[in-house]
Amino acid sequence: MARKKMILDLDTGIDDALAIAYALASEEVDLIGITSIYGNVITTAAGQNSLKILELLGRTDIPVYLGLSHSSTTDQFAVMQVSKDIHGVNGIGEVNLPQPQRTVEATAAVDFMIASARQYGDDLIIVPTGPMTNLAAALAQAPELTALVGNVTFMGGALTVPGNVTEVGEANINQDPAAADQVLRSQLSLTMVGLDVTLRTLLTKQETQLWRDLGTKSSIAFADIVDYYIDAYAALNPQLHGCALHDPLAVGVAIDPSLVQTIGLNMKVETDAPFAARTVGDVERLNVPTTNVQVAVNVDVPTYLKRFMHRLTALFAQH
Repeated sequence: MARKKMILDLDTGIDDALAIAYALASEEVDLIGITSIYGNVITTAAGQNSLKILELLGRTDIPVYLGLSHSSTTDQFAVMQVSKDIHGVNGIGEVNLPQPQRTVEATAAVDFMIASARQYGDDLIIVPTGPMTNLAAALAQAPELTALVGNVTFMGGALTVPGNVTEVGEANINQDPAAADQVLRSQLSLTMVGLDVTLRTLLTKQETQLWRDLGTKSSIAFADIVDYYIDAYAALNPQLHGCALHDPLAVGVAIDPSLVQTIGLNMKVETDAPFAARTVGDVERLNVPTTNVQVAVNVDVPTYLKRFMHRLTALFAQH
């Protein structure tokens, strides 16, 4: 049993599924639960996808909690067409996995986050890979979380490169800029794993073929799921020559921060047009001597990809 405990806060699409696999394959942390959020799919579908992936990987012991169903500034949510194009309508590449035997927990995601922070304190790592609506709500309900949680490593934002849904906005931040702004302006210890580094960690069908060749249930399913993702990238981002490992890189960095080079900043998120969802330094706190956000600006690609393939291939070989 590892000392460090991890909560994944997921809008479970394809790279979120890879993030689950990476966390399960990492002995340095115990995945104590998954909270669901809207984004690649609606919140309830994200919860079901997480349960399906956990069952596929033989980990029905891990609970899944439903989070909020829309942003902090709206009263409804609709999945964007680009999300359907990249992840499939069902979020997992149109691969049909069996209905999970386990159901989502009765406890709400926000309550689970708060209880876990109070139980594990500095040993807790939270990894949001979708909109940060759940985390912002948890902070509003229990402000002491900023002093309790050891680290929040989130996939989102872009500092040195353009956004992927607008010129300045990255998709996760764009779904709820107000919530992201609340989190970034808080006193939480944060690590931002944005497009600056995730677009450099790429997977190709050469790697998924290695999984397919294993011939196990999980290896074939993941090869099918990720091949859909690779094909979507080939259509939408052909210059990359692969699919970006956005969410599993955040998990990797949460476990081993040495995988990335960072700069310390006090940050904010623009919430108004035309720069909504821009993640940028907060001028009002520019000269504050301490910073709460470490922004990843470079990544050790060979080390991470080798570790990613080693861990996931070993996991898939067992199931």
